[in-house]
Amino acid sequence: MSKKALVEAALFVSEDPLTLNKLSKISGITSMKSLKEILNEIRKELDISSRGIELALTSEGYQLQVKDQFLEKVANLTTYSDISRGSLRTLSIIALKQPILQSEIIKIQGNKAYNYIKGLEKKKLIRTEKAGRTRAIYTTKEFERYFGKDLNGIQEKLKVVDGASIMKDEPFPS
Repeated sequence: MSKKALVEAALFVSEDPLTLNKLSKISGITSMKSLKEILNEIRKELDISSRGIELALTSEGYQLQVKDQFLEKVANLTTYSDISRGSLRTLSIIALKQPILQSEIIKIQGNKAYNYIKGLEKKKLIRTEKAGRTRAIYTTKEFERYFGKDLNGIQEKLKVVDGASIMKDEPFPS
């Protein structure tokens, strides 16, 4: 079995970035130098312009991801397309008002927002930090990668026309 193919397969199936140590355990490659060489080979092969994915190194490890120029066309196929309307409303509030306190979100959406926040954090779209008796909430790099860094683009993709639409209990605009 090819070690390189095994590393590539692990990167493909993993939802989370993989560290060098994790890739070493999976592949049986004990030399970090050899493992880095294999990762560089994979990166170079994917950098060919006709390929739709790339190997990225994040603060959490290595992962395969869609190249930016193709992301908009395939974004609806990702795991984020299953975000509930309530979670999307919560994410909209966070994106527009960050940093925002969890207690403020609860005032707007009620106790159900605790579950929305947990789910969004699990998907790594937001991060929280202790802030007194509550938590401060921010969007993450993964959020920016998925939705874009431009706030106007974020508003468009989240289909938020104005701040009022995310605070009402009306159906979310389609």
